[in-house]
Amino acid sequence: MDKILYGLKNNRSFAIASFFVALLILIAAAATLIAPYDPYEAIMANAYLPPSSEHLFGTDKLGRDNFSRVLFGAAYSLSSVLLLVVLIFIVGTSLGVIAGYFGGKTDIVIMRVADMMISFPGMILAIAIAGILGGSLINAMIALIIVTWTKYARLARSMVLKVKERDFVTAAIVNGGKPLHILWQHILPNILPLMVITAAADIGAMMMELAGLSFLGFGSQPPAPEWGLMLNEGRQQLQTAPWLMVFPGLAIFLTVVVFNLWGDALRDVLDPRQEDN
Repeated sequence: MDKILYGLKNNRSFAIASFFVALLILIAAAATLIAPYDPYEAIMANAYLPPSSEHLFGTDKLGRDNFSRVLFGAAYSLSSVLLLVVLIFIVGTSLGVIAGYFGGKTDIVIMRVADMMISFPGMILAIAIAGILGGSLINAMIALIIVTWTKYARLARSMVLKVKERDFVTAAIVNGGKPLHILWQHILPNILPLMVITAAADIGAMMMELAGLSFLGFGSQPPAPEWGLMLNEGRQQLQTAPWLMVFPGLAIFLTVVVFNLWGDALRDVLDPRQEDN
């Protein structure tokens, strides 16, 4: 926390990126207050209205206000992606720490499963899993967790193997420290910064993948105001009603750019190697 506060004061890139991240989260949280219409209300007489002062982003085939749906999509998409990244972080880091610290058969089993998962193309495997489970947001998240946890597990394991050889860990073991205490007090604090950096940098990528699954029909289902699903619903009217794809696509683009820039700036703030430069 001290490093983050220091970064906000002294790192302009991190401060600006953090401002836009906070702005996105604020917009998502206040969507119900900002949206001028009910994003689920269908008024067929208003179908395919172009952008105007009454409907800033136009309307879709059911006459729903596209601006309201994009705003609610911010809350829907952001909350889904942040939850997804947190779950991947917890699952992958936990398995990697267990494998690296305890070693032996535990390490072999976890790493061989990870190697097997990595041997498949990630997005194709996610599509296959989501297709088997059935199209829904939860199933899409499960598919991405199954595909992505290996990255965190391998990184956490390699870091644990390095930290475990340090003198302060050896001293704690010699003094009778229990594994749980050693992991919590000595190992996790040393690996968490890089793991958090990795998770922050993955937010944009996970948003693209989750939106991609929804676009293909394996994620969120109608009438959810999810950006990837909105792209899928508007693709058939690309020539006649391009605003149905332009505005959700622009929302995804801006959000991914903001979180990617924030992840890079966060790396500069938290990466302990920066202290030596």
